Amino acid sequence: MKGADVIERLTGLVRDASSSLPADVEAAIRRALRREKGNASAAVVLRTILDNVALARSAGSPLCQDTGTLAFYVGAELRRVVTPERIAAAVASATAQGFLRKNCIDAIDGKSYDDNCAPGAPVVHYDDAAGRGVTLLMKGGGSENMSRQYSLPDAALAAGRDLDGVRKCVLDAVHKAQGYGCAPGILGVCIGGDRATAYETAKRQLLRDLSDSSPDPRLARLERRLLRDANSLGIGPMGLGGATTLLGVKIAARPRVPASFFVTVAYMCWACRRRSIGF
Repeated sequence: MKGADVIERLTGLVRDASSSLPADVEAAIRRALRREKGNASAAVVLRTILDNVALARSAGSPLCQDTGTLAFYVGAELRRVVTPERIAAAVASATAQGFLRKNCIDAIDGKSYDDNCAPGAPVVHYDDAAGRGVTLLMKGGGSENMSRQYSLPDAALAAGRDLDGVRKCVLDAVHKAQGYGCAPGILGVCIGGDRATAYETAKRQLLRDLSDSSPDPRLARLERRLLRDANSLGIGPMGLGGATTLLGVKIAARPRVPASFFVTVAYMCWACRRRSIGF
């Protein structure tokens, strides 16, 4: 495949990810609306979200003004085809066409990278398990600000080094998020790992379909319980009250060293913009 064709396909991936909410997320919001019929504020928020979803898709315009940090997960087989340079060219093209806002700022002097391309941006991961696919995750700053990491044991939460301690940490993260981060949210969680890889593993859980469950039955049970417990807090859409604080909880575990036990929570807003294409 010619380089120009690769860039064109990647530009289309950015456009579609930015403007079209995944079907599983939209379906979860519609189910939430049916649950919130008795709560006027929650129902109004969810109907407004669904109206926004429809308008963005029909117009091909961004779902949210914060088009987020772009993370590309590329099959290792495509390393010579889907190169960082071609990804950057696609991001620049998508920005010029209005599918992304100018959303990349130099951390030292505040300069804007108007094409959204700079050292380290966009983020590119090559993944042996991804075959010949490319997945894009767009994560806005509001949701990123609500991500948290805990170190167990945590005396303030009475949380020990066990799954009940993990549960307490995750619920604390949900409670502290309240209406920030544009609830209803989706959580990616990593139990264990080191500080850096735990955040990356937690974020990768946001790529999972909302209908799936962890293959580990212990984690699958915890996913279901946390979703139920979080939605019983009454925080609701945008923090205005209701039965839908979260749309999903996805958990993975990684080995840890004896001295450390991290619980890492990657918070995603309702606008869970992820999309995949094959080559």
